[in-house]
Amino acid sequence: MQSAVIIPARANSTRFKNKPLADLCGKPMIWWVYHRAIKAKHPTYVYVATDSQEIAEVCHAFSIPTILTSPDLQTSTERIYEASKSVPADFYVCVNGDEPLIAPDLIDRIIPDSPPDTFFVSNLMTAVYSPAEVVDESNIKVVVDTNQNALLFSRSPIPHPKASLSFSYYKHLGILGYTKEALRFFAQTKRGPLEAIEDINELRFLEHGKPVHMIAVEAGTLSVDTPKDLDYVREVLRDALQKGEVIV
Repeated sequence: MQSAVIIPARANSTRFKNKPLADLCGKPMIWWVYHRAIKAKHPTYVYVATDSQEIAEVCHAFSIPTILTSPDLQTSTERIYEASKSVPADFYVCVNGDEPLIAPDLIDRIIPDSPPDTFFVSNLMTAVYSPAEVVDESNIKVVVDTNQNALLFSRSPIPHPKASLSFSYYKHLGILGYTKEALRFFAQTKRGPLEAIEDINELRFLEHGKPVHMIAVEAGTLSVDTPKDLDYVREVLRDALQKGEVIV
């Protein structure tokens, strides 16, 4: 089975402009994400998909395979779909371009052993142990049914602990898997009211009755959403480099 990892990289993030090119120990953040991704065992291809000529030129300078996509695309999922038209595969994996500490084995966890059904969407999730993470709106929380399919994604803490405290909160990770048909459905379907309110791409599937299969993993990854996050990741990488640890 052929699988392709696509790393969407947008220049005009609303919270952090030109984030993929932010410096991390002498290399742009997108370099770290790409080199973590190519260490995964299962992907056949790894590409960066960007709407920025500047990001594309930096990627080319580092010999990172890059697909230039339309600047009119509104979501990372649409960017994955446009890139998929140039990369034939049975399964497409989105690894967000702001995950420079992503563990390669997490990418392998989302890739099935054989081609899935024509329409299939999956997403990794991990338990949240810090109250600060639970209330942080940048962490998208998820609840699932007995088949581990998502019931709801929200930036608010869900479920609400009215009758019991005996549960774990889970947040989704920036690693998602799609068949080509699922990507096509997303790109050709309008935003629903919940997606518009929460600004969570995956709600487009749920609002139209399409399942999103969740895979629970242990993960200590961090999305870089703010300059403060960048400072933290820079310190982690700098410490690892000083200790001589192999980090890419």
